[in-house]
Amino acid sequence: MFKTSDLRDKDVIDVKTGKRLGNIIDIEVNLEEGKVDGFILPGETKGFRLFSKDQDLYIPWQSVKKIGEDVILIDINEDVTQV
Repeated sequence: MFKTSDLRDKDVIDVKTGKRLGNIIDIEVNLEEGKVDGFILPGETKGFRLFSKDQDLYIPWQSVKKIGEDVILIDINEDVTQV
């Protein structure tokens, strides 16, 4: 078992490319079912995030392949959307 705050401290890595996608900035929880539906990562920015209009990425929970001590491995596919 882990806390949601523990998830936010881990780097998110795409298993196909090995690219670091960033850290989780928000977590979507389904309170009726008591489970995590997905999480949001910051979109790529140029310069200060405060002034950026880039959209964040929504990663559905089923894309998570492994949660390690330091990283979360995900398999990006067509389910990833911009929010």
